[in-house]
Amino acid sequence: MLISERIYEYLEKRGITQIEFANKTGISQSTISDWRRKGTNPSADKIMVICEVLDISPYELLQGTDNKKNKAYRPTDSVIIDKASEEYQLIETYQRLDLDAKRRLERYMKALNEMK
Repeated sequence: MLISERIYEYLEKRGITQIEFANKTGISQSTISDWRRKGTNPSADKIMVICEVLDISPYELLQGTDNKKNKAYRPTDSVIIDKASEEYQLIETYQRLDLDAKRRLERYMKALNEMK
């Protein structure tokens, strides 16, 4: 199933119109319409805002898993992380960083790990 198909399923389940969704996400209505008409998916930079509006995790949107309220999935090792945890907050903060800041943080973490 395409990501865009899942988005439309969630919109229907939540009773959100395409216009409301466009207003809440800041994504143009024509772009959202193209997902259905052309069978395309949203760009990666839109995934987080889409998930916030639909109140789902990115993993849930991308993989189509059942929603576990206040839980997020880390696909690398299938560990469930509580959204209220510090670890989850750190991951969200990391995801909001620009590419340069992510690379600096990754180098810093690698250096810390090598100090063990």
